[in-house]
Amino acid sequence: MSSQDSIAWAKPALAGREKEYVEDALLSSWISGGRYVERFEREFASLYSVPYVLTVTSGTAALYLALRALGIGPGDEVIVPGFTFAAPVNMVIETGATPVYADVDSSTWCLDTPSVRESITSRTKAILAVHLYGNVCEMEALQEMARQSGLFIIEDVAQAAFSRYKGRYAGTWGDISCFSFHATKTIAMGEGGCVLTSREAYYTQMHILRDHGMSRDKRYWHDVRGYNFRLTNLQAAVGCAQLERIKDIISRRRQIYGWYYRHLNDVRGITLQAFNPETEPVVWTLAVKLDPAFFKGERDFVMNALSCVGIETRPGFYPFSAMPLYQAPRLPVAEEVAGRIICLPFYPDLLEEQVALICGEVKKLSA
Repeated sequence: MSSQDSIAWAKPALAGREKEYVEDALLSSWISGGRYVERFEREFASLYSVPYVLTVTSGTAALYLALRALGIGPGDEVIVPGFTFAAPVNMVIETGATPVYADVDSSTWCLDTPSVRESITSRTKAILAVHLYGNVCEMEALQEMARQSGLFIIEDVAQAAFSRYKGRYAGTWGDISCFSFHATKTIAMGEGGCVLTSREAYYTQMHILRDHGMSRDKRYWHDVRGYNFRLTNLQAAVGCAQLERIKDIISRRRQIYGWYYRHLNDVRGITLQAFNPETEPVVWTLAVKLDPAFFKGERDFVMNALSCVGIETRPGFYPFSAMPLYQAPRLPVAEEVAGRIICLPFYPDLLEEQVALICGEVKKLSA
């Protein structure tokens, strides 16, 4: 396969009015804040049927603001999955709180509810539920657990925007929810994110922290130390263009998942992520678990072999127990899953024949 024909792991879908809106934002001279920021927040809130949405510079910034708004800090514990991207754990540590690692479910790869229950102590302040690869955690059970123990729930929806669980969007179950608009995500601004909540007090606190900790009523007056986490008008212009065709983007992602499912679901040695019952996923990336007994080499061998034929992939996230930085306990399912996952190309412009080619190359590597 030539470099021109190579298949990237991810690409943003920019086939709408992105260029038109960005040029309009440039011509307006408002390239920092501006009307596209306000429009995006208003339209995203409407889609999710919530009163408060606040855009920020990244999903990581969103997580930090959520933790701060809930008063989480030194002496507190926050339950996190032992297998996920590092940002949620990093932000818990950044507040001075302690991450407590729960194992993940062996089929869904999201938080394992019994493991979460066993992780609750008198110091637990919140459960940080990460919806992985488009799947949604068992939010009804986690919500009841949080209610019984007096805990907050923060949802990390970076990988599952517009996925639903029991008819409700992921991101509408917790106290505060955090989204990413990185270039690989369902809404792709390049960078960016937002927080979503139904509580005015949380929204107000996050708004102040986002803008240097400055009083909203008295310019340049600071009651708290804050940050510059403001999204630019240029990024929001891209986001507005994508919201205009979000139904098409979601439909396309579901169609692409269907192609992959048809090719890989019955292949020996390949396990697709199982979705929690009553979940309507919007898949972020096609993650598959490889059984080394059926493949000619370990996961990295498979990834290198696919790279040699022009197919870009990503490994699963490393378990926190494998990284000395985190001093995390060993969790059996997190470690078993993490070492065997490979993420295949997944983006709206991917063609059916490309999916067939990718799956054909994967099958060639099986024993």
